[in-house]
Amino acid sequence: MSTSTANAPARTDWSLIWAAPGFRYFFFAMFISLFGSGMNFAGVSWHILALTHSTVKVSFQVIVATAPGLLIPFIGGVLIDRYDRRYLGIVLDFVRGVAVLATAYIAWRGDLELWHLYAITFVTGAGSAMYWANVNALVQEVMPASQFTGANAAVLIGVQTGMLFAGALVGFIYDGAGIAGILGIDGLTYFVSAWCLYKLRKGYASPRDHLTKYPREFSSTTEATAEALETAETPDVAEAGLSLAVYSDLKEGFAYLRKQPTVRALGTTHSILMAGVVSANVLIVALAADILHAGARGLGFLEAGWGLGAVIGGLLASQLPQRLRMTLYALSIAGLALGHLAMPFITFLVAAAFFQVLFGFFRALSGVVAQAALMHIVPRHFMGRTQSAMAVLTTILQLVMSFALGWISQQLGIFAGFALLAVIYAFGTLSAFHARGLLREENP
Repeated sequence: MSTSTANAPARTDWSLIWAAPGFRYFFFAMFISLFGSGMNFAGVSWHILALTHSTVKVSFQVIVATAPGLLIPFIGGVLIDRYDRRYLGIVLDFVRGVAVLATAYIAWRGDLELWHLYAITFVTGAGSAMYWANVNALVQEVMPASQFTGANAAVLIGVQTGMLFAGALVGFIYDGAGIAGILGIDGLTYFVSAWCLYKLRKGYASPRDHLTKYPREFSSTTEATAEALETAETPDVAEAGLSLAVYSDLKEGFAYLRKQPTVRALGTTHSILMAGVVSANVLIVALAADILHAGARGLGFLEAGWGLGAVIGGLLASQLPQRLRMTLYALSIAGLALGHLAMPFITFLVAAAFFQVLFGFFRALSGVVAQAALMHIVPRHFMGRTQSAMAVLTTILQLVMSFALGWISQQLGIFAGFALLAVIYAFGTLSAFHARGLLREENP
């Protein structure tokens, strides 16, 4: 599969997407999962700020949530490329659901402490460090290549619709049922998501079965990588134990990425985008509390605005002509940089929510285009390791940015925090234009 296949059909056939066996279950799994997770993240962030009045403590939540991503993707990527991705998703949902419900029970009894919130954030973050790479790889399995853009748009719409409803309700649920109600709802959604993934298809499907059926699914660069691996002085370790097999798979994955500058450019840009999205939560919570004085419900409206914009962006991205996709991809990240530079000067909730709509729109459009481009470039049996490599870079950026944004906001003010975020998105804009240039060279 060469990069030339990135010239996908300009328009998305929604009837083909929804006719795909099990895709409706997949869509609802993403919707319900993000509905619960969105309420959890926003509710816990607000609860920590209410308890401590410290943006640094809120940034610790983001750090704890993302720290597992430094290690887990290395093993997770190998597992995703070796075992049935549907079953991996079910196991991850089940484990997180049990942990969150246990914490909800502690909160209901009135024994909840700050360390409990950090602990459950760590558990859910550890699961997410592998879950989303797994989900992105699973989309590549269940959809035909001609509909990758539409499928990614549909998944993102499911994700952001869940976030939209979560944002609209989180403030009201927090005021009515407290943090125990938020965690209880989130815990139950994991079990619903696991059931949807179970119904996605029947039987066991290993990603390596596809490699057996399509042994020549390589780009020219990937083929050169394979030849280099074959001539290396590395013995066959297929029967030498799992640890050697994992090492071999990791080495193969790194070799592939070294030979793929376009994949690296797209992955770097996407990691900057995702790190900015997550770490910005530190600033949005402080904005709602200190500048807008809007309380938990105001935070909910900001989150809902983001979700609404993302749904619109996902729908538009699926219908963009091919010649415009990469240009709008780069311009969207530039819009995030300029918008966040202006954000702290907004003092009205309606205007802030409108900016959040724009941010959600830009994130969705750029995210769908990038993921669809990667799915056309990266062979299926490398997708888990590619997504996991992106997750590691995203985690590093999130850790640094979350602490930096929290500390700078507390020491120098929220204006300085938003300025730093804008600078980070500016670097993402440069990387996006670089990826656009590389794709144009490969597909003149």
